[in-house]
Amino acid sequence: MDTIVAVLENDTSSDKLTVCWLGNPRYSQPLNPTDDKKWELLNGLGVRMFVIGFAAGFRPRRFTQHARFYLLPNLPLALLRYLEMFILTPLLLSWLVARHRVRIIIAQSPFEGAVGALVKNVYRVLGISIKLIVESHGNFEVSVLGQRQVFSIRLYRWLMSHAARYGLRYADVLRAVSGSTRQQLQHWQPGTPIIQFMAWTDAASFNVPRQLPVSRARDILYAGVLIPLKEVHTLIDAFAAVAPEVQQAHLWLVGKPENESYAASLRQQVQRLGLGERVTFVGAVTQQELGGYMGRARALVLASRSEGLPRVVVEAMLNGLVVIASRVSGIPEIVEDGVTGYLVPPQNVEALTDAIRAMYHNPNVEDMALRAQQSARTLFSPEAYLDGHRRMIEAALETEAR
Repeated sequence: MDTIVAVLENDTSSDKLTVCWLGNPRYSQPLNPTDDKKWELLNGLGVRMFVIGFAAGFRPRRFTQHARFYLLPNLPLALLRYLEMFILTPLLLSWLVARHRVRIIIAQSPFEGAVGALVKNVYRVLGISIKLIVESHGNFEVSVLGQRQVFSIRLYRWLMSHAARYGLRYADVLRAVSGSTRQQLQHWQPGTPIIQFMAWTDAASFNVPRQLPVSRARDILYAGVLIPLKEVHTLIDAFAAVAPEVQQAHLWLVGKPENESYAASLRQQVQRLGLGERVTFVGAVTQQELGGYMGRARALVLASRSEGLPRVVVEAMLNGLVVIASRVSGIPEIVEDGVTGYLVPPQNVEALTDAIRAMYHNPNVEDMALRAQQSARTLFSPEAYLDGHRRMIEAALETEAR
């Protein structure tokens, strides 16, 4: 913090410390309430903020709301969006460095980190020092292929792994959201400072009174994109085994069908199992709408093969939900088996079925949900999120002397 203050005190208003966030999130204009809260909070850093991301539609956008946003067109294919990121973003980022004296780049993942590294190295030749922070929000080795349909998986994996390696190699500071992502970053880039803190969540949208007590609720909720990595088909099979035993049990699948062919196969699976009246595909919703679904549910189920530290788990716990999740990545760091929820091996229908059945027949489910809620309140706070960014920027600035 002292380093940030010193930089700001020594700068004129036109030379104020400038930070640019670079990633693939989609932003609306104006920002939705959740994003508005996030960037309003980050204003507390006292730096000039720029953001490069994607628009909610096909038109590029530029506007100011807490930060100055430059949004690329949200093209329909992931491959096209990555081409935008790797071709257009270096030009835009280079212009921001030249025009607004960006001194710190924060890349959301090692893949966007490659863009930051390229711009950093170009300006280093020109004698201008730029610090690069690269974040990891999950198992980037797995997730980059988990939700995308590509023509050549081998070529795609080769290109993306080299991009990630390049981004990590020139990072001054790394950010992890969980112990598992920290370990992965340490493996890829040993010796680089790592700051660990959770991803942003709009806790106020979930830390509200429930619409229905957990003990009376019968709904099960899945929240996330529909991709094979999330093992939604495993959840549907497990639910099919338990549904006949629990009157009014209903499964709500909330999330964007990011992989259209996979989403279509899930709908066929539901019909084949005779669950058309017991399973509902909701699609993408706002965080406020998701809070409503959580307020009527008994449990959140996340059967993923790989995760980082999924914020939806914390959001569900804040809402007083029991969580049933795979014992992978950072999930065991926030869910204690048999205490605040249930942990199961990934890709195991029988184990997931047993956990769902146990959740429905647990006479102390209200106590479990209360423990989950209390635990979640210690995991995330806006203050800790802001402090994490302060520490991250502080660490980057301190590397200037190296």
